[in-house]
This record gives sequence, C-alpha cells and structure tokens, in this order.
Amino acid sequence: MKNILLLLLILVCADCKSQETEGTEKINVLFIGNSLTYYYDMPETLQKMINETNSGFNIEQSTFPGISLDGHLNSIIELQTENRISTRKKEEGEKTETEIKLSEKDWDIIVLQEGTVRLLIPEAKEYKVETAIAEIKNRISNQNCKFILFKTWPSKKEYPKQYCYSKWAINHSLENDEYCSPEIKNLEQEIELINEAYGSVAEKYGLILSDNGNIVYEILTQYPDIKLYEDNIHPNKYGAFLNACIFYQMLTDNKASDLKYHGEIESKTADILKRIVQ
Repeated sequence: MKNILLLLLILVCADCKSQETEGTEKINVLFIGNSLTYYYDMPETLQKMINETNSGFNIEQSTFPGISLDGHLNSIIELQTENRISTRKKEEGEKTETEIKLSEKDWDIIVLQEGTVRLLIPEAKEYKVETAIAEIKNRISNQNCKFILFKTWPSKKEYPKQYCYSKWAINHSLENDEYCSPEIKNLEQEIELINEAYGSVAEKYGLILSDNGNIVYEILTQYPDIKLYEDNIHPNKYGAFLNACIFYQMLTDNKASDLKYHGEIESKTADILKRIVQ
C-alpha cells in the first residue's frame, strides 16, 4: 500500500508540473546504477517509449560498469572502457561524476540500482547499500523528489550457490573475515530472498519498489522460450526491453501494450513482453 501511494504521488507531481508549465518543463528522471541498468541502452529505450506517448519526461543516467551505489559517492573514475572502470578513493574536496550529476538539476525522480548480491549479504546491505541510499537522499535539495529502488533478478549461476564478501569489502571494523548470503538451493528461494531484501530497504527508506525481479522470474518459469540474459546476470536485448517497459508503466501510468515501439527486437516478442508487464 505504501508503494502504491508513493507511485500515485509521482503521477500527481508529473501532472501538476505539466499543467503549471504548459508542457514546457520536463519531469527529470535520473538512473543511478551500473551495467544492469545500461546494458542494451535501456534508459534510451525508455525515453523512446515515453516520446511516443508523453514528451513530459527527460531520462538521464549516471551508470558505470560494475560500480555500486557506494562507489557512485566515493570513487573517482580514472579510466573507463566499455566493460570496466579503474577507480581510486575520492580525496577531500573532490566530487565523483555522480555527485556532479546529482547537483546539475532539481531531479524529480531518481532510480537507484544496486547489484543483486549486495542486497543478499545482510552486512553488505546494511553497511554499503543502505548507507549509500541514505546519503543520496540527503543530498537532494528537491523535497518533492521521489526515489525508486530498481529490484533486480536472480543470477543464472548454478544451484546450490552462496555469495560471500570479505570484511574489507564491507566494513573494516567487522569481527569476522567473511560474510555471506544464505545458501541458495533453488530459483524460488532466490527470488524470495531478493523480495525480502529489497522490500525491507524500500520500506525503511520510503522508496518505491520496482517489480523487475518478479517479472523476470515469471518469464523464467512461465515463458522459458524467451531468453532474457546476455550472460549469468546481465540482460540481453529482450531483458533490457522488458526493463524499459516496466519503468515506462511506472512513470507514465500508461500500458506498455499500447506502444507501437519495439526497438531492436522482433515485434512479436516485444508484444509478448509488453503484455507480461501488465
């Protein structure tokens, strides 16, 4: 219920802003994340979908390979290629690229995307993910800005599986040398753990929770012929299109199935994905 009310606030905000400016001012949306967001130009695909029915949204992104939300605030990028970045710790007086981006506009909506593994390891979730989310929220001057937590999906790594981080990757003050997720025995358990972890963070910080992970799970279990993965975790062109459809509906309150746009995928598969999102 809380997420539904927050989503209604987004729509009311967008409607009011559109009426006040008579269509001259955009609703500014910023995606902060990594390759799970930008693979196959998902934000650009979302903008094209929106342009078909509603030009009132401006979609931008601050996304880099492999970066965490914590890294967005604390790491200076020294070198970047298509699939990797080289970073160093931010020094006093410096600003990261995402910090600069956050200060550019009075953002109306910010979509926060973190790697799935960090949410599944309780200590990483507490010390890294939650700390970064709280800090990002505190830096936004627009009191009406709404935050969406991009709920991601299970990996294709074989079961049983378990994810572990050393304390040095989480917090040096922790007692143990290593911290792990629960041992995951099957897909059903993994999606339950994802829902629990993301749900707790969304509730704690007043975030609107996207449903990408559950919709991917639905396709994996009910439409196995539709392949959504490029590798073990990244979306392929179908997965990216699916994500864009989900955010299109969240932002505009329009049905993805009414869109003519199908991007770089065949129209038949695009129509199936649009219908599934509903």
